[in-house]
Amino acid sequence: MKSLTTMAEILVDTSFLVALNSRKDQYHAQSVQFVNQNEDDLLLPEVVLPEAAFLIRREGGIPAVLAFMDRLILSEATLQPLSRTDIARAREIMSIYIDARLDFVDCCIMALAERMHINRICTFDRRDFMIFRPAQAAHFELLP
Repeated sequence: MKSLTTMAEILVDTSFLVALNSRKDQYHAQSVQFVNQNEDDLLLPEVVLPEAAFLIRREGGIPAVLAFMDRLILSEATLQPLSRTDIARAREIMSIYIDARLDFVDCCIMALAERMHINRICTFDRRDFMIFRPAQAAHFELLP
């Protein structure tokens, strides 16, 4: 059982979720190892689910998406919804970094991270998260 005083929260990006759920992904083994060794709380932004399901279906078809959904149902990860304030902040981030061409989901994760004061993101899509400067820290800690 996790100690309440040592738990920290980590937001999960689409790239990590896809790697975790696709044996063909080059980062699959690394993502599985991270989940097996991690003791902190994983927060799964609901906004990543459609994007992850799309990418998983593209690689493995409907059976892969069904298996993904089964794992989500059994998962201990906490689902994290977006608020209208998060969407407004995501829009602001996207407009500030317009030349970087950040995507909607990443901007939403950045907004969630700021609102929740979370500095750690599980992602293999490092570019966008390295560009952004969150309000609460000099940069995000990108895992694994």
